[in-house]
Amino acid sequence: MPIVGKLYIIGTPIGSIEDITYRAVKTLSEIQLLLCEDTRVTRKLYSHFNIPFPNKVLTYIEPREEKVIPQVLKELEKGTIVGLCSDSGMPCVSDPGYKLICEVLNNGYEIEVIPGCSAVDTALILSGLPTSSFTFKGFPPRKEGECKASLLQEKELPHTLIFFESPYRVSRFLSIALEVLGNRKCAVCFEMTKKFERIHRGYISEVLEKLKSDPLKGEVTVVIAGNHPKFIMPT
Repeated sequence: MPIVGKLYIIGTPIGSIEDITYRAVKTLSEIQLLLCEDTRVTRKLYSHFNIPFPNKVLTYIEPREEKVIPQVLKELEKGTIVGLCSDSGMPCVSDPGYKLICEVLNNGYEIEVIPGCSAVDTALILSGLPTSSFTFKGFPPRKEGECKASLLQEKELPHTLIFFESPYRVSRFLSIALEVLGNRKCAVCFEMTKKFERIHRGYISEVLEKLKSDPLKGEVTVVIAGNHPKFIMPT
């Protein structure tokens, strides 16, 4: 029976390196071909846990997907054990991976997910906003008109909204959200699980004021309440 390759999707810490799972460490030590965003970041992870760095490594970022995917399929055909990881969190969640998974499955190979930390559910829980129903929107459009149109689609819906955003654009995004969605409760989560983790909670207008005196650096996740009177500032 021929040896069949397999693709592992490996979750890595979003901040504190201690959040990695035993299963992820074990899998990282067993894969023969590593796909990662930045080899410098992933090499630090290997070094911390004294894992030998794989001999075969490919940089897997969006501009290189079309070039790398055929190489991965050839390796799987040879029986290679392949692992995909992001710099932080789960691959495919605002990171490349979806196209690769589709091609791997379409070609008859197996995938296995090694679950790990996610900034989405971590921020949702930290926010103190409803967790029973939520929508993850990824990074909002940079153009103001497109951003407003995207938010307008969610304006009347009751579920909690979650976004990733650059620290340099988060105040601008919240200002647009305030205009489109109204003055709802929100939370801006910064450097989650790291030493300098900070969470700004309150109505959007209040959080905007806090950000003026406490500008953020690093990874930012924004959580905004859905359309419910309980979470909208009375006029």
